[in-house]
Amino acid sequence: MPQLHLYVSDDVAAELRARARERGISVSKLLAEIVTQGARRAWPDGWLDRVAGAWPDPWPTVDDPPPDERRSL
Repeated sequence: MPQLHLYVSDDVAAELRARARERGISVSKLLAEIVTQGARRAWPDGWLDRVAGAWPDPWPTVDDPPPDERRSL
């Protein structure tokens, strides 16, 4: 498996270490997940279900806004 190297600020490195520690994984594993997600060309599996499932039932409605007033040229 290829190895990639990157440079980040101390603040970013600290945040990555904290996130990895919270999840109980290595920083390398966390970065691999982030890069893999970012490199995908399609939506992740189950994405629509997670997003659509976040709305309360019934779905909210939006009233049609009035048309913009236009000045004549």
